[in-house]
Amino acid sequence: MIGSLRKQIAQLIANALEKCAIGDFSRENLPFIEVEETKEKIHGDYATNVAMVLASKLKMPPRKIAASICDQFDGAGVVERVEIAGPGFINFFVDKNIWPRFLEDVDSMGVNYGTGNGGQGQKIQIEFVSANPTGPLHIGHARGAVVGDVIARLLTACGYQVSKEYYINDAGNQMNNLGRSVYFRLQELSGEKVDFPQNCYQGAYIRDLAQDFLRERGSAYVNKSEGELIPELTRYASQIILAEIKEDLRMFGVTFDCYFSEQTLHENNGVMALLQELEEAGFVYREDGTKWFKTTLFGDEKDRVVVRQNGEPTYFAADIAYHKDKFARGYKTVIDVWGADHHGYIPRMQACVQALGFAKDAIKIVLVQLVNLLRDGQPVAMSTRAGQFDTLRQVIDEVGTDAARYNFLMRRSDSHLDFDLELAKKQSNENPVYYVQYAHARICSILRLAAEKGCHLPRYSEVNARYLTMPDEIDLIKIVSSFPELVEDAAAALEPHRLTFYANDLAGQFHSYYNKNKVIAEDQPQSEARLFLIKAVQVVLANVLRLLGVSAPEKM
Repeated sequence: MIGSLRKQIAQLIANALEKCAIGDFSRENLPFIEVEETKEKIHGDYATNVAMVLASKLKMPPRKIAASICDQFDGAGVVERVEIAGPGFINFFVDKNIWPRFLEDVDSMGVNYGTGNGGQGQKIQIEFVSANPTGPLHIGHARGAVVGDVIARLLTACGYQVSKEYYINDAGNQMNNLGRSVYFRLQELSGEKVDFPQNCYQGAYIRDLAQDFLRERGSAYVNKSEGELIPELTRYASQIILAEIKEDLRMFGVTFDCYFSEQTLHENNGVMALLQELEEAGFVYREDGTKWFKTTLFGDEKDRVVVRQNGEPTYFAADIAYHKDKFARGYKTVIDVWGADHHGYIPRMQACVQALGFAKDAIKIVLVQLVNLLRDGQPVAMSTRAGQFDTLRQVIDEVGTDAARYNFLMRRSDSHLDFDLELAKKQSNENPVYYVQYAHARICSILRLAAEKGCHLPRYSEVNARYLTMPDEIDLIKIVSSFPELVEDAAAALEPHRLTFYANDLAGQFHSYYNKNKVIAEDQPQSEARLFLIKAVQVVLANVLRLLGVSAPEKM
């Protein structure tokens, strides 16, 4: 197993620095050595700015430091040559004969290529979607669902023990409002004239729920007062909606290990008891009949209300109790995936985590921006108030799960996303998911043809590596070899969109290579080497699509 070339070069730089007699350099003040791929081939394969980072510490010109590093650099068998560029960058030109060796890991690990054990089984919980069970999931929830799901897949691939959780907001005014909404539709269906309140849920699904209730429990409805019936309608409607939410998510390839009910936090006066503990610890105080949390102690811009003057706890109070419960279950890190409109909520949650005795970075927040739904480039009108919005189920039915998941990950989660329904359905290279899936299917087709012609698909030990040193082949191997680090970096940054960027780059490099080079040729050793190479590409394409929760078709 050859491992990461970038990390190898970083270690070789560190070795060179230890041999350098420059300034008062010592191992203790060695900075993090950043090694990045170069953007242009004339600058080699990798580059580092370590000389410029050290310049201010050592009070020496960066080019002089770079020259000392280059003089002591020993990259035998790995780096062919090094060059100093610009103000002090060091460029590394990798020995082209080393690249085919990276394919051994792909060949030996197969479906496990790209996985690692950096997490060492550490327990991480990721909570996402957590939509109120008051209506169907819409496309905003859908984006958060796939972002959370793929982050969980990435962390699992890196060796963490990950639990996915859905927080059911089944307490509070919004639930009572759900019951009221069904109640008023029930009155209408019974022939009464009702002035339906604007603050009630307007969607057609509310009428459907009322009709179902009448059909199933009509006799129970007759003799009950509004005060008796609304709690029953709330329970009835929320259970059905939650079941439908679970089914929509299942169709979307998203499942949860735990559904956590907010109501359980309030059992046995749990939330208020915790606030009393925090008050005794000096983190909560009373003022004018209101209880405040001293979030300013931890950098928040102002203190936050946890109990209103009427004695009712706020949502923030429940969130404090919920996060205490998370850590009590043994999670070292908790990740919350929120809509971007909750950005201002981050400091207070970091404050509560610290007040509970945990590090500020024990909670990580991933923000998900809005989705602009388009059709042929034109906006699709959405209005949740009027109940006229494109639900997750509608999007899945129209474009399919694969296209929906892939398109939701085509941008950073904290940037706005344009989702064009017509583009997502196209069977052409304009459609990113089709472009990647077609690359996988195309390789499968080539491998089938090779088998029909009796061509041998070799293992790594059987490949003549000298047939895999053309620039196009090295470019392809470089992308393949970067996959494990890509997974590691995407998991660390909680940025699943890096997978779609990578998949498109790999598919594009393969299509370019195949269009210019004949894989099944008359030269048998060359054919076998190229078949081995594209098989490696196929394995990696399948692995990245699996992490994305997208299918890897063998025929299209």
